[in-house]
Amino acid sequence: MRKLRIQAPPLTHIESTPLPDTLIVSKQQRQEGGADVRSAIRCRGEAVYKAETRKEWLDQLTASARFRAELLYEELDTIRPLRQKAKNAMIKEARRHPAYQILVSVPFIGPIRAAQLLATLITPWRFRTRRQLWSYAGLAVVTSSSAEQEVVDGKLVRRNRRPMTRGLNPNHNNLIKEIFKAAAHDAARRDGAWKSFYEALLTKGMREEMALLTLARKIAAVVLSMWKKGVSFDPRRISPTT
Repeated sequence: MRKLRIQAPPLTHIESTPLPDTLIVSKQQRQEGGADVRSAIRCRGEAVYKAETRKEWLDQLTASARFRAELLYEELDTIRPLRQKAKNAMIKEARRHPAYQILVSVPFIGPIRAAQLLATLITPWRFRTRRQLWSYAGLAVVTSSSAEQEVVDGKLVRRNRRPMTRGLNPNHNNLIKEIFKAAAHDAARRDGAWKSFYEALLTKGMREEMALLTLARKIAAVVLSMWKKGVSFDPRRISPTT
């Protein structure tokens, strides 16, 4: 039985952005050119998962594809209550930590992200500086250089040029990177201190993707500083220029 592309979101992504486009037949099925090609349905968002609209989608499938889709709908209905139960248990446990209220005071670090930070980082003192946290979270910029020296007038001298950037460090914690990147993505689009910081970067001529990275690094640095000092978030301390 081929696997359809209808899946319940993972437990760790309860706060995630809306679900991506869904295709109710596999790529392999479309390439094979079988009867299920006629049942390919592209849909956006979460409408395909709602109980009141399922019949509308199922009616567009062939008999074999419909049977498999119904099984996956049953699986989804079973998983959803478990996700909610796991969410409540995780938040309940996180609230017992003294740093929980500090983390949730940061805009866009909600209960789920705060609980994940507490469970993964455990303590802020494992990071001596914010750059160490950036590296752990995959937000550190990697640079490289070659041919650093050249011969001038018969002498070997160092070239006066900056190392070239090669993206972000690949050795990182995927969950922590996702938390700070998702928080930056949300913060850049909603009014508040973070959005002002983000727009100030764009005004300086910084590219959008670099501005989002800088915002994610800023949120990570603020979280680390607050956690170490034991103080709550103060938007007046967020300078739009630093």
